[in-house]
Amino acid sequence: MSLHTGAGTTPGEPGAAALGSTRADTGLSRPQVEDRVRRGLVNDVPRTPSRTTWQIVRANVFTPFNALLGGLLVVILIFGPIQDALFGGVLIANTAIGIYQELRAKRTLDRLAVLTAPRARVVREGDVSEIGMDGVVMDDVLELHPGDQVVVDGSVLATEGLEADESLLTGESDPVVKEPGDEVLSGSFVAAGTGRYRATRVGAEAYASALAEQARRFTLVDSELRNGINSFIKYIAIAMVPTAGLLLWSQLRSNDTLAAAVRGTVAGVVAMVPEGLVLLTSIAFAASVVRLARRQVLVQELPAVEVLARVDVLCIDKTGTITEGRLELESVEPLGDEDAESARQALGTLAASDPNPNATLRAIGQACPPPDVVPVPTETVPFSSARKWSAVSFDGTGTWILGAPDVLLTRDDTNGDLPARVERYAESGRRLVLLATSADPLDGEALPDRRTAVALVVLNDRVRPDAAETIRYFGEQGVTVKVISGDHPATVATISSDVGVRDAAHAADARDLPDDPEGLAAALDENSVFGRVTPRQKQSMVEALHRRGHVVAMTGDGVNDVLALKDADLGIAMGSGSPASRAVAQLVLLDGRFSSMPGVVAEGRRVLANIERTSNLFLTKTVYAMVMALAVGVLTFPFPFLPRHLTLVGSLTIGIPAFFLALMPNTRRARPGMVLRVLRFAVPAGFVVAVATLAAYLLVKNHAPGATLAQARTTATIVLFWLGIIVLVVVARPLTAFRRAVVWTMIGLFAAVLAIPGLREFFDLQLPSLIVSFAAVGIAAIFATGLELLLSRMPGQNEQERPNDRVGEDRG
Repeated sequence: MSLHTGAGTTPGEPGAAALGSTRADTGLSRPQVEDRVRRGLVNDVPRTPSRTTWQIVRANVFTPFNALLGGLLVVILIFGPIQDALFGGVLIANTAIGIYQELRAKRTLDRLAVLTAPRARVVREGDVSEIGMDGVVMDDVLELHPGDQVVVDGSVLATEGLEADESLLTGESDPVVKEPGDEVLSGSFVAAGTGRYRATRVGAEAYASALAEQARRFTLVDSELRNGINSFIKYIAIAMVPTAGLLLWSQLRSNDTLAAAVRGTVAGVVAMVPEGLVLLTSIAFAASVVRLARRQVLVQELPAVEVLARVDVLCIDKTGTITEGRLELESVEPLGDEDAESARQALGTLAASDPNPNATLRAIGQACPPPDVVPVPTETVPFSSARKWSAVSFDGTGTWILGAPDVLLTRDDTNGDLPARVERYAESGRRLVLLATSADPLDGEALPDRRTAVALVVLNDRVRPDAAETIRYFGEQGVTVKVISGDHPATVATISSDVGVRDAAHAADARDLPDDPEGLAAALDENSVFGRVTPRQKQSMVEALHRRGHVVAMTGDGVNDVLALKDADLGIAMGSGSPASRAVAQLVLLDGRFSSMPGVVAEGRRVLANIERTSNLFLTKTVYAMVMALAVGVLTFPFPFLPRHLTLVGSLTIGIPAFFLALMPNTRRARPGMVLRVLRFAVPAGFVVAVATLAAYLLVKNHAPGATLAQARTTATIVLFWLGIIVLVVVARPLTAFRRAVVWTMIGLFAAVLAIPGLREFFDLQLPSLIVSFAAVGIAAIFATGLELLLSRMPGQNEQERPNDRVGEDRG
């Protein structure tokens, strides 16, 4: 056996790795490039993954709530004292904080996105170099390798087995073979082979010029959390219009002056607006982006942070996820009459003749040096995940094939014990490929019928030291792990068992899986480990899991994972993976560490659980404000508060604590139905708070001899604060030391306002007589006890964080 015959090239020679038919095309010269740049013929597609500064400012400033509160602020400045305009300062502070947090997140995203931005290989003046996709000009010659993203439209000049995955453009999952003269479109990816093409359409004229931008945009759309908050806002807005009208009518009737009526109306309307809820949602998302960036995780779509908390099935590949993905050649075992040295020479020749070797060929090439002269291939079929093999034909030596043993072995093979040997190696966790030869030439992508096994190549891939702990974490969290690999089922089963994947003793062979969705879903229920999975089957598995109601996360690093990553609820790409996988994923693990995943999941839970907590606070305020406004409107008496009173109570029992709660660690498992849960909490809580506050107010106003309206309002303010603290304590449970400190700080600040004459005067607070105060406090204590019992018995309010929920929590 020898591959030393025929003309060849010396390894490392400039032309050895280039496409032979395009060597004469040296690409554009520097003056030609500069001329096209001057004429604007450049690929000037913006690649920023985040909103612009103006978009962030506009989104935080020009909101319906800001417009409403801004209008009410103008009204108060006209009719009332400056103290009643305090909510305007809160409004400005909230907006400023929101802008700062999102700008901070934008800078983080922009910096990290540079690491994953698509690059283009251009041929200019005979040299191949990598440039940013926005540096490509019209008529540039570009070179394509497996996994590359096609950044501009063009016409193919030459190929070596070039196949393009156009699934993101056409929906067709099968790769398309490209020949010279064919068109390649931006937004597609190289599934196999290499090629060169000339750019014919760049910038906005390209077929999918905005595809990469759309896949990477910093968004806050179409998530259950955002939809839930939007539902709250919609219902509140609908209820506010008649309530505000009724309140205005009652205040005009019950107050002596227009200014007093306007102040009472503004106080009621301002209290109904949950303006901080939208702000805190944006802040929580933006802070999560920064937290995840510290873990070397790039968030390409903000809803991904929320989806993290909902995932209940995680599909992972073996190579690069459980293992390190760095293959090492362990041994070459000749078969039949062949000797080991000849087999190694043949393998070295195959590795050297491939200009873009995959991980297997790279490992072989490092261990098997090539001959002094490498023969020039006459025909090639590049490796693809769908075929599971590659082949090269040489003049005088026939065809050489390298691929999965169970794909290449034939019934006529004389090595009767080979299948058993393959099975034993696979069961030990090794990766195996078979070197075979055939006297027949290649006929397209069909395997030669007559082929002979030459050598069994044994490779080893080290298991990541943190893989077992990470797998155990997901098991404890109720997240089912499915290992989906293209390797031999026995190999996948062994390694999966070693790291603790449940029910991994047996791996299903994907070639035996049913094609119908229901049958495939049943197989996924019964098995946790799958081998010999094709790219199309990965996508079908994600679809089948969706049919069973699962929220699916998928990890991947190659172009063969693109379809599954795109269809999963959460696509997670490795930073060292192909541009194809990074472009369609919502998360990119920049350092490629699977052990980052527990912390990533914990961050998603932090956001979801904390936003639900703060929603309870803000919606309770909206409910009690509306109940009081309706009661005042029907009974026509002066509103129990001035705007400054509600600003004080709202800030200390909701606004400031909610800011801390939204950013605190919280690993409570995500549950569907947030909207109904919040309403079940907020409606009764808000009703009880409103009734207690009105009772105390009316007691002092109508039944306390000599009590002034200011004293009645002060009593209502004290009772409202007390009950607001009760709601805060229930929402903040479990009460850690820091949460207790927040609560007691709020109590201390309110006590200071009551105790310091200057602050008391500023907020227009006048304490009633001692006996009246005791009566009001007694009423408040009764309602507070009832409120505590009511809220504490609500489902989910006493749910504690389990010890194993804290794995991966960011304590920094």
